[in-house]
Amino acid sequence: MASLPQSLADNLVLRSATPADADALAAFNIRIHAEDDPEPLRARLDAWTRDLVARPHPTAAPADTLIVEDTTTGQIVSTTCLIPQTWTYAGVPFEVGRPELVGTLPEYRNRGLVRRQFEVVHQWCVERGQLVQAITGIPWYYRQFGYEMTVNLSGTRIGFGMHVPGLKDGETEPYPIRLATPDDLSFIAEVDATGHRRDTLHCLRDAAAWRYEFDGRLETSMWHRILAVIENTAGERVGYIAYPPYTMHNGQGLTSFELKPGVSWVAVTPSVIRYIWAIGQARAALEGGSCDAWALNLGESHPSYRVAQGKLPVNWPPYAWYLRVPDLVAFLRVITPALEKRLADSIACGHTGEFRVSLYRSGVLFKFEKGALSVEPWQPTPKAGGDAAFPDQTFLHLLFGHRTIDEIRQLRVDCWVNDDTVRIILEALFPKQMSDVWPLG
Repeated sequence: MASLPQSLADNLVLRSATPADADALAAFNIRIHAEDDPEPLRARLDAWTRDLVARPHPTAAPADTLIVEDTTTGQIVSTTCLIPQTWTYAGVPFEVGRPELVGTLPEYRNRGLVRRQFEVVHQWCVERGQLVQAITGIPWYYRQFGYEMTVNLSGTRIGFGMHVPGLKDGETEPYPIRLATPDDLSFIAEVDATGHRRDTLHCLRDAAAWRYEFDGRLETSMWHRILAVIENTAGERVGYIAYPPYTMHNGQGLTSFELKPGVSWVAVTPSVIRYIWAIGQARAALEGGSCDAWALNLGESHPSYRVAQGKLPVNWPPYAWYLRVPDLVAFLRVITPALEKRLADSIACGHTGEFRVSLYRSGVLFKFEKGALSVEPWQPTPKAGGDAAFPDQTFLHLLFGHRTIDEIRQLRVDCWVNDDTVRIILEALFPKQMSDVWPLG
């Protein structure tokens, strides 16, 4: 385990945070991430910092935040944190470490302070069995620490007042929506997990995490969401939504929307749109502002987009998550059940054989015995280049359903597959399948 505190050069020390650091950390994060932003965003960042270091959190402790302090002044000059969580890959759970709130004062940059903190964070991840690290952040920066922008982040479709579907004269709302209660949390958890089977990746929440989403955060936190339950006219629960308790860019957003299996998206989506629009109008009236738009912030693809496709004239495409998989073979072994199921459902079901995938500096040997998969490390050589090759971190795009082989090859001609059967199996194991991950923050 990384021993802390650690003395660094120039009278700096690297240590873990304590709740007593909350005020200074909040001020530091505002300065780094929101100094020129309006007060509401500054307050949301302040609250998120306090949630992580000064209040109970379902997975993170104050010591999971790192601080670099200048001992001559007592000033915080750099920081990052780690938020543990569990994601699933096609239904198979695995542990994830999420670094966040990374920053350094301008006058202390280019000294390797973030790199040193990431060395500690990555060591924590090894010790905790977190095979994947995931972070959101500025373009390019985290590539230098072994991350690749390889999974969609966000993605929004926007409509305006004229696009809100109306009720017919005398018609009552067919799917009324109410605020959730603690008794609804197990229902929400089940619907959420079931709905995200359409995604390659999904963030799981246990009972404690759902309770935290319900009422554990500071209400001003940038990660706080209001949970609401969708019912039919008989009072039966049919789905849920989540949305932030504020407007942005003069619009009210929706960040999660899931229905029970067998419930029609065509029937329910208009009720959800009317609800979100009404929430935005009420909030604007209360705050003395305006709400001119409603937004479905549900990733690149979502069933509701098809229902409302003629009512969503603005499309904000997704950004990307940075993901890091330091031990690819170990991760492939964990998700083997999902890969075997995909193979069993393909035209190569029951396959026996083997092939080698080169990552140029390392590689993976895939072995199949009547559809059962095993993977081993393999070292390519100039004379043994394997049956397929993916340069740098490009294999992660295939692994996480972000890009197809052909899409990767359009940008990297040193990506190749030299055998039709190998291509068929790779495409069966790793189909293009978008994800919209709501992480634990």
